[in-house]
Amino acid sequence: MKMKIVFIVLGVIVALFIASQIFFMSSQKNIEQYPFKVVKTYDNFEIRNYEATLFTSVKLATSEYDKASSQGFSVLAGYIFGGNEKEERIAMTSPVAMTLEENTTMMFMVPKKYTKENLPTPNDASIEFKEMPAKKMAAIAFGGWADNEKIKSYKKKLAEALGKEGIKYSNNFLFLGYNAPFEAFNRKNEVIVELE
Repeated sequence: MKMKIVFIVLGVIVALFIASQIFFMSSQKNIEQYPFKVVKTYDNFEIRNYEATLFTSVKLATSEYDKASSQGFSVLAGYIFGGNEKEERIAMTSPVAMTLEENTTMMFMVPKKYTKENLPTPNDASIEFKEMPAKKMAAIAFGGWADNEKIKSYKKKLAEALGKEGIKYSNNFLFLGYNAPFEAFNRKNEVIVELE
């Protein structure tokens, strides 16, 4: 009898987990994304033209991915979930962007309906609005959960692939994460770099 109850409970947990993952995957489809057009596709990377876009950003005193992602996410999520002068909720967008430098800057794209002028003022003074101009970028993708080693490895792979093709690039590398931490399937990450 005990075993039967254990199996029923496990079955319910598995069903809830699968249902939640299906929900997260379907809700991802409706999220506004950083707009770009693919210019050229290579074996393991592509060249893209990104549109000029507005971001909310916070600078963090670390380059460690785990620390930066949890600290930065809680600050920016606080703002979009109502931590602003109007207590206004702002829609989540995708991907979450992080600069790959000594002091990481985490950025959330601002939905298209907002401008710098009509965005509510953040309660947290460390949050800034950043207007990113249109850019030509190279991007390399990888799956699973991101960590420092994976990000470094794909940054190196992208640099080597660009070098092999004779494509000149800047030192402006970004990590892009497309999934919430609790999404287990279809995880997508990218390292992108601005081209010269």
